[in-house]
Amino acid sequence: MQATHESVVEYSVSDGIATITMNRPEYHNAQNSKMTYALDAAFKRASNDDAVKVIVLAGAGKHFSAGHDIGTPGRDIDQSFERASLWYDHVGKEGGEFLYAREQEVYLGMCRRWRDLPKPTIAMVQGACVAGGLMLAWVCDLIVASEDAFFSDPVVRMGIPGVEYFAHAYELNPRIAKEFLFLGERMDAARAYQMGMVNRVVPRERLQDATTEIAAKIARMPRLGLTLTKQAVNHVEELQGKRAAMDAAFAWHHFAHAHNELVSGDKLGGYDARRMAESQRPGPAAVGDAKAKGEVA
Repeated sequence: MQATHESVVEYSVSDGIATITMNRPEYHNAQNSKMTYALDAAFKRASNDDAVKVIVLAGAGKHFSAGHDIGTPGRDIDQSFERASLWYDHVGKEGGEFLYAREQEVYLGMCRRWRDLPKPTIAMVQGACVAGGLMLAWVCDLIVASEDAFFSDPVVRMGIPGVEYFAHAYELNPRIAKEFLFLGERMDAARAYQMGMVNRVVPRERLQDATTEIAAKIARMPRLGLTLTKQAVNHVEELQGKRAAMDAAFAWHHFAHAHNELVSGDKLGGYDARRMAESQRPGPAAVGDAKAKGEVA
């Protein structure tokens, strides 16, 4: 039975901290549109609530997120939703326009909205954080990871130059970003911390408590001070060209989708959830375990 719009994301508030939890653990929190729009509604709710000072983004179950849903019974790419931006509906559009319009709305557009949210956000990451999962963690201001967490963007296997919210060269040194993409391998939490992508690494059993402790300290700061500080640091990234770089990468991403479809009839270059999962399992040439777009779980 398909999850309801409400149940795919859970929301709670305690002591000034809103916790938004992706709730498709049976699919490793693979992101269908239902979940993406529910996340957008939850972030908007937290932003509008004066009692909320800090927002924690979590994933129920073993993994934070396996990425975009390309193979579960709840995949809903052909469904229309009430849109969050001024982009028109993708449903019924032909050729490259179908994915281009959809991903402007649900991937690039929503991720930018969440990144610019005026309250501090913390991603609480355990297990897999793969491809589309990276996008959700990267829009957050801080990332707290469990020791068993791992990060990967294996979509180059599909002939696609990374996920839609292309922040790789800002989250990692450019040379490390190339390694991350060229090899498509798992980066464990310890190395992600070493690279500056993750703020803290803690034992799995301490993940929730450690994240709550950090959120509680932030919640004692004045709201406007936090908002202005976040805007100042985000502005530095914009001066470094982050938005323009992401727009260019998004265009190349969609050229790759169109090329794949012309050559093979498949926008994903012949990869489904099972094949991507196999490519990510630990082994001689591998890395992860998945239920999503080039994505692991």
